[in-house]
Amino acid sequence: MFGRKAVDRAGAAAVPGEALRLEDVRKVYGTEGNQVVALDGVSLSLPSGSFTAVMGPSGSGKSTLLQCAAGLDRPTGGRVFVDGALLAGDGEAALTRFRRERIGFVFQQFNLLPTLTVMQNVTLPLKLAGRKVDRRRAQAILERVGLGDRLGHLPAELSGGQQQRVAIARALVTEPRVVFGDEPTGALDTRSARDVLALLQESVRMFGQTVVMVTHDPVAASCADSVLYLADGRIVGHQQAPTAEAVAERMTHLADEVERQRATTEAGR
Repeated sequence: MFGRKAVDRAGAAAVPGEALRLEDVRKVYGTEGNQVVALDGVSLSLPSGSFTAVMGPSGSGKSTLLQCAAGLDRPTGGRVFVDGALLAGDGEAALTRFRRERIGFVFQQFNLLPTLTVMQNVTLPLKLAGRKVDRRRAQAILERVGLGDRLGHLPAELSGGQQQRVAIARALVTEPRVVFGDEPTGALDTRSARDVLALLQESVRMFGQTVVMVTHDPVAASCADSVLYLADGRIVGHQQAPTAEAVAERMTHLADEVERQRATTEAGR
């Protein structure tokens, strides 16, 4: 069932301070004879209170990785643990409850309901989860993201940057253990993108949440603590304390790095 405590193959309890773990996760689309491998045995462990960017060329599996880790898509094989709980089980209703309790998600296109006000959009996850709506807390979060004077506005009355800040507030209001962002700054101008990235950093530094963000932008990636590089559905690199210049350089030569890894693997067989 969803949410049972994580136990590894040796029977040990989940690693203390671990927010997200993927074990040999695979995702295959299509039928036999016409299959596309989107994720090819991805394993990773991310600590609580960390900010990780995920980068790679188009088709490398970035969004698929995020969706499988967040429970928006089911992996073909392998296991996912969020906050020490196994993301596995039967039934979409159970999966939805798991996501509402432990996961926040920020989409590139905001996904706000156009007929609801800012406050109503932010508190909607609490209502859907059957939890008491704490309007004071919701208002405090909206004030934190600079929208305390926009509570009664509709999404169409906000700029793109303001709409994305509403989406972040909505993701934070349930106090999730992990916040996933799929190109959260991709549709924003430079100033709005900078503000959104600062909010994600704040959720990590001040509130101990874990953020995992897919991006194609080296500047956005440089706001993270570390960068994971994907190619052909596999993790092919990891970079700590990234700078925009270092990320851009790594991406430029990523194809060469992948070829070297392949050559080394072939030589070892």
